Amino acid sequence: MKPNKIIFIHGNGAMHWSFAWTPWLKVELTKLNIHTTFETFPDSILARKQYWLSFLKDYLKADEHSLLIGWSSGAVAALRYAEYNKVWGSILIAPCYTDLGLESEKISGFYDEPWNWQKIKKHQQKIALFYSKNDELIPQIEFQHIKKQLQPDEVCELETNGHFIHQETFPEIVACVKKFINGAAG
Repeated sequence: MKPNKIIFIHGNGAMHWSFAWTPWLKVELTKLNIHTTFETFPDSILARKQYWLSFLKDYLKADEHSLLIGWSSGAVAALRYAEYNKVWGSILIAPCYTDLGLESEKISGFYDEPWNWQKIKKHQQKIALFYSKNDELIPQIEFQHIKKQLQPDEVCELETNGHFIHQETFPEIVACVKKFINGAAG
């Protein structure tokens, strides 16, 4: 069964979801004739777990038919959400699994508990991981650990995209969504 909606989750520090390549992505995903949701999350600067996970569940109605696309802290939110809830799948862009020693990440609450990687995998059909070798914010060891724990269906390691802040398009994401959707039965 194909997902019936795609939910984009931006990173922390965002005043609005439309940043860098995300307006372009919204246009491209709309062409796929699947309901797409791009919303600015409450508490968007701090990205605290208590607000973001309830927003996904209660307001955006993320469920087993939802494909989550999370960028940075949004990818961390997608991981935690899938740990507690069934989703169709997730595309994780530049995620981390530790607070990186940063107070701004610690206060989010996403790192207070150990990760249950098996539940995260079990609660979804498809997982993709996107990262860049020269990410200026997230150390490579974070990506390698997540890749080892989740063994994603798709891994896209890019060379020089940094934290994906300075690009206007991201065609690799659209290609991944199409591949996931076209590979799904029904």
